[in-house]
Amino acid sequence: MNVSVLTLLGSLAAGGPADVAPVPGVGPHAAVAGIPPRAMMMPPVPVPAIPLPAPVLAAKPARLSHVEAAALPMGGLTAWQALFVHGRLGRGERVLVTGASGGVGNIAVQLARHAGAEVVESGPADLVFDTRGGEIPAGERVVTVAEEVPGATYFVVEPDHEQLLELASLVDAGELRPEIDSVFPLTEARAAFERVAARGKRGKVVLEIGTG
Repeated sequence: MNVSVLTLLGSLAAGGPADVAPVPGVGPHAAVAGIPPRAMMMPPVPVPAIPLPAPVLAAKPARLSHVEAAALPMGGLTAWQALFVHGRLGRGERVLVTGASGGVGNIAVQLARHAGAEVVESGPADLVFDTRGGEIPAGERVVTVAEEVPGATYFVVEPDHEQLLELASLVDAGELRPEIDSVFPLTEARAAFERVAARGKRGKVVLEIGTG
C-alpha cells in the first residue's frame, strides 16, 4: 500500500513505498520522510504530491507509522535546530520550552532531556525555546520560531539530512517519539487548519493526503 501524508504549515511528506529519486542511504522503493526547502514551504496548501529534492529526505524510522513519521521531520528539525544549533544547549543546563505539549514543543522536551538538560516550567533558565509567541519568559538565551522579538534569536527551520538521520536514530532506539494530536483526511483540510490554529493541542496535526 502506498501512503502519502502531509503535516500542515510547512510540511512534510512521509510516503509509502514508491519510486523516488535516489535518496542517500535509502533503497529505491523505501518509505521516506523530510521537509521541503524553505522556498517550497509557502503557501501551506495541501496537494496530492510534492516533488522533493532527494537530499532533504531520509528513510522513515522503522518504529513509526506513516502518520507518526509525517509528524517527525518538521517538529524534530525545528526542535533540534532551536536547542542545539541556535540555542547551544549543553548538558546540565536548564531549558524552558513554551508550548511544551505542541508538535514542536513535545519533541524539544524529549531531545533536551536526552541531551542531559533539565527541563523546567519556570525560570531561571539558561535557554528559553519559544514555540507559541506572546510574552516570553526571561532566559540567558532565548530562541523563538513564533515571531521576531528584540533580544531573541528568531529562525525558520531548514532541511538537514544529517539531523534527520540523528532524529531517526533516536526514534529507533526508543528515545524519541512524536505525539499526534489529530489526523484529518484531505476532504477535511479546512478543519485541519482550524485545528492547527486552535489552542490546547497535544502534538502534531496531520493531514492524510491519500492511500492506495
